Amino acid sequence: MGLGYVGLPLALHFADAGIRVIGLDIDPLKVSALNEGRSYISHVPSGRVAEAVAKGLFGASADAASLAEADAILICVPTPLTRQQEPDLSYVIATAHAVARHLGKGQLVVLESTTYPGTTEGVLREVLETGSGLVAGRDFHLAYSPEREDPGNPMSRISGIPKVVGGLTPACRDAAAAIYARVVQRVVPVSSCRVAEATKLLENIFRAVNIAMVNELKVVYEAMGIDVWEVIEAASTKPFGFMAFHPGPGLGGHCIPVDPFYLAWKAREFGRPTRFIELAGEINTAMPLHVVHRTADALNEDGRPVKGARVLVLGIAYKPDVDDDRESPGYVLMEELSRRGALVEYHDPHIPCLKATREHPHWAGKQSVAWCREAVSAFDVVVLVTAHRAVDYDQLADWAALVLDTRNVMRGPRREGSRARIVRA
Repeated sequence: MGLGYVGLPLALHFADAGIRVIGLDIDPLKVSALNEGRSYISHVPSGRVAEAVAKGLFGASADAASLAEADAILICVPTPLTRQQEPDLSYVIATAHAVARHLGKGQLVVLESTTYPGTTEGVLREVLETGSGLVAGRDFHLAYSPEREDPGNPMSRISGIPKVVGGLTPACRDAAAAIYARVVQRVVPVSSCRVAEATKLLENIFRAVNIAMVNELKVVYEAMGIDVWEVIEAASTKPFGFMAFHPGPGLGGHCIPVDPFYLAWKAREFGRPTRFIELAGEINTAMPLHVVHRTADALNEDGRPVKGARVLVLGIAYKPDVDDDRESPGYVLMEELSRRGALVEYHDPHIPCLKATREHPHWAGKQSVAWCREAVSAFDVVVLVTAHRAVDYDQLADWAALVLDTRNVMRGPRREGSRARIVRA
C-alpha cells in the first residue's frame, strides 16, 4: 500500500522473486502508468515494471477491495511532520481504515513507514481492531519492519540489505520474517514492534547528528580559513574510530530531516528531553540560510547586490541522481533568495518541472532551464546544491562567472583554473 519511493521498488522486488503482488495507491495516474508498464520514478526502469506486469506478477489498483486477496499487506505510506514539527500520522491512519474494512483472519499486516515507538501496537492496532472486529495477534498478524531504501545508489539492492522485523507477538514476528525471507538474504528479528521502530529512528538520528556536527565545523573552520573538506579527507585516513560525514546546504529527503522530531515528540510524553537531537535539528535547519548569506557575500565581492541578481540553483532533488525533491534545501534557498529580490531559476536533469509541495506550492509549474553555455553564463551566480552525475561540472566551470559550491565538486585544478570564480559554502 503506497507506490512511492519505498513501495514501488519493494513491490517489484517481490514480483522479481515470483510472488504475485498487488500495488495499491490512491493516485489514479500512478495506477494507470504502472499498469501500462511505465515508471514515474527515475531510478526504477520502466522495463522492469513492464516485465512484471507482462508476467502477471504485478498489477496496480486504487481499489482497496483487492486487499481481501492478499496474504500479506505491507504499508509504505508517508509519515511527514505538521507545520508545528509534530508527527503527522494521517496517511497511516487513513490506510489503516482502508485495511480494516477488508481485513480477514490469518492475514499479515506490516507497517514499513518510519514512525515513533508505539505506533504499530498502539495507533495502527487500534484502528485495525476497531474497524475489523478482529484481534491482532489472535485473528491476524501485526508487525513492523522499517524500510531501508537508498535511492540513487547503484550498489544498494533490497535483497542485500538486512531486514529488521518486530512483531506484536512472536508468531506475528515469525510470520513477517517468513515473508521477507523470500526476498532478502538476512532477516533480523527483534523482540517487539517498538524495538524495530526505535531501530529505524536510531539509524536516521545517527546520520542527522553527525551531519549537524560537520555542518557546524564547516562554519567554524570557514571563519578560521580552513577547508573542512580537506580536514575530513585527512581524518578519513584513520583506520579506526572515525566515520566520514560531509557538510551540505541543509538536509533533504523524507527521512533525515523528519525522523528525529518523531522521537523528540514522543520523548516529551515520558518527560525526557532530547537536547542533543533538537540541537542537531536546529543546526541543520539553519544551513540553507548560511548558504544564502554566503551567496550574498560572494555577490557583494563582485559588486552586485542580491536584489536583482540572477541566481541559478543547480539541483533541486534532495540527493544525487534521483528525482525526489521532498524536503529539499533547494526550495528553501530559492524561497530565501527570491524574498531578498533575486531572480531565481533552477536546473535539474532529473526534475524538468516542479510539482506542488506542501511547503512551497507556488513554485509548481516552474521549469528547469536549459543546460547550455548561453543559459548558464547569463546568471550572476550558480548555487550548486545537488551533485548529480548527469551534470558536466567542467562545462559549469567554463560557462559560469561565479559558482557557490556546497558539495565540494568543483575542487581541482581543472575546474578551479577555469573561468568561474568558485566559492565554497
